Amino acid sequence: MQIRTDLALEQRELMAGKATDNVQVRKRRHGAAEITEIEVCNAAGEKELGKPQGKYITVEIPEFAHDSELLDGRLTAMTETLCSLLPKDGAVLVAGLGNPDITPDALGPRTARGVFATRHIDKTFAQSLGFSELREVCAVCFGVLGQTGMETAEALRGMVGTVHPCAVITVDALASRSLSRLGKTVQLTDTGITPGSGVGNSRARIDRETLGVPVIAVGVPTVVDAATLIHDFTDGHAPHEAYAKEAGTMMVTPREVDTLVRRASRFLSLAINCALQPALEPELLLNIV
Repeated sequence: MQIRTDLALEQRELMAGKATDNVQVRKRRHGAAEITEIEVCNAAGEKELGKPQGKYITVEIPEFAHDSELLDGRLTAMTETLCSLLPKDGAVLVAGLGNPDITPDALGPRTARGVFATRHIDKTFAQSLGFSELREVCAVCFGVLGQTGMETAEALRGMVGTVHPCAVITVDALASRSLSRLGKTVQLTDTGITPGSGVGNSRARIDRETLGVPVIAVGVPTVVDAATLIHDFTDGHAPHEAYAKEAGTMMVTPREVDTLVRRASRFLSLAINCALQPALEPELLLNIV
């Protein structure tokens, strides 16, 4: 049975946590956040983990649905992690992926709406307001292919060709294999993203190769594959064929998903704003999200 997950951390667990020269793992704590960095070093590592070569950083924090605090060590951990993946200078394009009309898939659009867009602000005007060091930022929300008739990768290529950012940050909801990671795990990677892959509806890939600039993908798992749940709840025994076929078309999300997505999107918006505008205080940026 194929276990469906977007999280590199879970992929490694399926390898029985085995360490190799091809897939390196480092762990550390930052206050309430536990950070695991997995680096796929070469083509052999890609085969072992089933993920493209690059860095996958997982930040595990208290559950969004049960904790509304934003201004604490978790924010610092997220901001520092994001800064480590981004170029230090240059304009940045933030893209919220997903369907804003479906709550478990609305994380990306809601996050992008809370990003402090600054590219349109005249520098002289910004300085008169006391914002002398604003980084150029653009933010955009996409629907899905069935709503727009365009692949997100196609639209982003056009925007990158116009805005010329030094990097693109994508934000999207992810799929986990474990209920325990829903709404309490953030994954950041410099390898880009294949939208919809976690729910079996893969679209055109968004990465450095397709856009021509670094792509940092950020996501929070909001759904679990139903077949995976059956597999776990039956101690690994394969479900009856009829159940397996039906479960393979279903995704499960927690009943408090509205709260989860609302708080997670605010947290991600604030972390992105803090990473891109380090000269501004988090308390000020909190008013934007």
